[in-house]
Amino acid sequence: MADDRNDFFYAPELELLPRDQLRALQLARLTDTVTRAYERVPHYQAAMKEVGVTPQDIRGLDDIRRLPFTTKDCLRSNYPFGMFAVPREQVVRLHASSGTTGLPTVVGYTAKDIDTWTELMARSMACAGARPGDVAHNANQYGMFTGGLGFHYGAERLGCTVTPMSGGNTARQLMLMRDFGATVLIANPSYAFKLAEAAEESGIDIKSKLRVGLFGAEPWSDAMRAEIESRLGIITGDFWGLSEMTGPGVSVNCIGGHGLHVWEDCFFIEIVDPDTMEPLGDGEIGEIVITTLAKQAQPILRYRTRDLSSLSHEPCSCGRTHARIQRVVGRSDDMLIIRGVNVFPSQIETVLLAVPGVVPHYELVVHQEGPMVAMTVRVEASPQLGQGEYAGVAAVVRDRIKSAVGVTVHVDVTAPGALPRWEVGKAVRVRDLRRSA
Repeated sequence: MADDRNDFFYAPELELLPRDQLRALQLARLTDTVTRAYERVPHYQAAMKEVGVTPQDIRGLDDIRRLPFTTKDCLRSNYPFGMFAVPREQVVRLHASSGTTGLPTVVGYTAKDIDTWTELMARSMACAGARPGDVAHNANQYGMFTGGLGFHYGAERLGCTVTPMSGGNTARQLMLMRDFGATVLIANPSYAFKLAEAAEESGIDIKSKLRVGLFGAEPWSDAMRAEIESRLGIITGDFWGLSEMTGPGVSVNCIGGHGLHVWEDCFFIEIVDPDTMEPLGDGEIGEIVITTLAKQAQPILRYRTRDLSSLSHEPCSCGRTHARIQRVVGRSDDMLIIRGVNVFPSQIETVLLAVPGVVPHYELVVHQEGPMVAMTVRVEASPQLGQGEYAGVAAVVRDRIKSAVGVTVHVDVTAPGALPRWEVGKAVRVRDLRRSA
């Protein structure tokens, strides 16, 4: 496993910037962003007039609370280009969400935006342990998903040799990782686990040179992280971002640190109570709200991410001065209410990874059971588990979920390989039968 030194800074003049200078930079960029949004985006001019605020009212960072929130519905109602602050002809690239629940959210970039994003990705990858000269195997899907090209450009800027594999074709992934001597793996965590599993089954050695894993795009528990690190012999970087901001490159953990540094020179972060929308203090869990500070094509004010976390301004052992969010515990719109108990899929994953005899391939099936909402946890048995032991292991899983989460669920232990593997895109962990009833 790689060492835990953190003495490499891609942009020390920004990463180590004293807090007072960082806040001054934020304020200058915030006032410019608000003015650009007000003058060039009709949606923001109307929204700001509705709450009685003008760009001249933003005199300090705390004044950001006077601005209206932006939601995904705002972006969709202005589909496709209504949120742009520059003429479409100045937009050099478009990305978009999958749009599985409605119109996709569209994100535009000027040439300067692409350069800023590339710098943020190079900075983030270095922060998490990648180094110039690394062979970076990119198993993220290319195309409209920001994870493929975001990591690709960032790795090249950092000075890595990039293998633009994209998603799928696991056997070929393993062959190229072995033959090219991959030292950095870029993927979503569920696919990284699949690669580890497939390498063990096939006997293909991808561990001898691999040092670092750079993962994001889907929630993953600390237990899943530990399992992947153990199986691949690597350290891992947890990338949190969203396409509405840039894509990945908003925040990442440093080596050996706790929490994910948010690059505050380009983003202003708030944590608010998702019910009252009032600001919360350091250490209090609430919804992440982000404002862009350096985007030209599409400035976004106070975007409600729906992701739940907490913020810390405590000094970090790495020396970086940028605030940190804790690993996202779930999404306010992903929370399940099972028999009256609030449940996040990551809580179930943490329990499963601590139970001997099962592997972290699972599916949460939500269904109606009389007047109550119930859930069946389907999880795969490890190859070493005999079929006669399935019932006993299911009982253990059920008891541990009840103890840890406080809800009674049904548990179905399936044979190895019975549940879907997600080679492309994010893993789908929840299947809600109520939606098809």
